[in-house]
Amino acid sequence: MIFNIALLFFGTILAFWISAICGGGASLILIPVLNLLIPSSVVPFSLTIGTFTSSVSRIVVFKKHIKWQIFFWFVPFSIPSVLLGAWLIKYINPNYLQLIVAFFLILNLPELFKSKKKEIQQQKAYPKFILIIIGFCAGLVSGITGAIGLLFNRFYLRFGLTKEEIVATRAINEVFLHFIKLIIYISLGLYSKTALWLGLTIAVATVISSFTVKYILPYLSEFLFKKIGYGAMVFSGFLLLIGTSEKIIQQDKISISAAQQESVISWRNTDFVIEFAFNDGFEVERPIKSNELPDHIKLKYNSLLGQYDKIYLEKVYSFGKKHAYEFYCYQDNKLAKKLEYE
Repeated sequence: MIFNIALLFFGTILAFWISAICGGGASLILIPVLNLLIPSSVVPFSLTIGTFTSSVSRIVVFKKHIKWQIFFWFVPFSIPSVLLGAWLIKYINPNYLQLIVAFFLILNLPELFKSKKKEIQQQKAYPKFILIIIGFCAGLVSGITGAIGLLFNRFYLRFGLTKEEIVATRAINEVFLHFIKLIIYISLGLYSKTALWLGLTIAVATVISSFTVKYILPYLSEFLFKKIGYGAMVFSGFLLLIGTSEKIIQQDKISISAAQQESVISWRNTDFVIEFAFNDGFEVERPIKSNELPDHIKLKYNSLLGQYDKIYLEKVYSFGKKHAYEFYCYQDNKLAKKLEYE
């Protein structure tokens, strides 16, 4: 246990050094360590104590670099949306949102190959309504997924800020969101005594990280700082894509199988069959129940019920044709007849 806490402490210092330089990603390093020490349900509480403290300490260290005009347009719209996001988490599967976030992060890949001249040409102030939209989206995503760092890093990198201004402005913008999340976690009972002590351990380490990172930043050029930031976004996007895809596949029981000209995609216990034939082209088939049949085809279905033991129904979608319905009629557990109606 002592070894794990020491690992957490020094890992936190390293993680938040990387976070300051890359614009986020500390949680990707700390979550696996915290999962060894506490239940996953209270990990966000410990992490948020750390991220809140990190933001406060960075504000203290870099306060003269804060771009207040961004703060005044960003924060007022992010606070109500983080509450909305926390409420929506009861109805939205965060895994699918994380999948979208992963693709958004990977879209930064071209930025890694842009020249320094082109980087300078792209630096421009955003209109105020863009700041409002970004603030609202940042709060909403943070409320649902618990993280915003890397997702909105692109916004800061393309605003023309210096590396110190990015660190300071990010901190002042996000400190309120972290504070609100702490209140939400406590009100929902998503905390424990152990999680609190580990969170305080992270908090002490983040303070050390914030006060020492100012000695690291001068050695990085603005161009290198941005490239590291974009690289972190792309790398995290691929990690998030792989991890979230695995969760969704397990959660929704997604599977794909193929045989001859037919492929079966299973999702949430529903089979979608994709079939290709040179004469008919591509077709997608979906199992349905009898109450989904049109009235004129339901009459045919009812007339066949007494003749067979079981009748399986599928709706067939094909390009440039009307929807068709296939009847698989079984007698003595063997397929006796296949019928198709339009």
